[in-house]
Amino acid sequence: MSKTATKPVVPAQQHTAPAVAVGVKARRRRPAMAALGVALIAAGGLGGFLAFQETGHRTPVLAVARAVQAGDVIRDTDLVVASVALDPALKPVAAADRDTVVGKRAAAALIPGALLAKGQVTDRALVQPGEQLVGIGLKPAQLPASRLSPGDTVIVVSTPSEAARAAQDSTGKNGVAKAPQTVTARVVRVGDRAANTGEVVVDVAVPAADGPALAAQAATGNVALTLDAGGSR
Repeated sequence: MSKTATKPVVPAQQHTAPAVAVGVKARRRRPAMAALGVALIAAGGLGGFLAFQETGHRTPVLAVARAVQAGDVIRDTDLVVASVALDPALKPVAAADRDTVVGKRAAAALIPGALLAKGQVTDRALVQPGEQLVGIGLKPAQLPASRLSPGDTVIVVSTPSEAARAAQDSTGKNGVAKAPQTVTARVVRVGDRAANTGEVVVDVAVPAADGPALAAQAATGNVALTLDAGGSR
């Protein structure tokens, strides 16, 4: 009997990744992580820049907290500090100048929420020496429909009642009608319109010599007010 030759059994080779491949993967990860880090740093820097743009260029200025009528004294409680990004065209009062504003007068009506501009503050009294302040209550038919503003020059016209006209000679010589009495005045303040009657009280500055007579006439309600075409002064 012949013997059959047997081949020796060779154990199967285990396939292991070369050490060099692991090193390649590691090197590939490092640039990716570095790029991610650079991107995060750039994003953080951009966020900081935008935050600086939003907050770094904002300026503390004064704004109006409560309504102040023209001619009234500005009190500390009438103002509030606002932080805004200023437009070059705006000239608001800086918050640091608050003490220079409080105690002065409003040159125009101050509206809550608006920035306080330098031109809205004055240290001059709105009634000058040699003038008197007269308040006149006027119904809608006694004044122009156009809104009056402080500083406007107006003509206060006397409108005698029917009884007053009947009691006096309404004509002059040669039958010519007498011109109504008038007083030139300057608007100092315009009050709020009454809800029930629509009446508005207008404070006007007039020469001291005309003050008493105008006040007496205004008390009767027999006056009208016209806006001078010359505008404000």
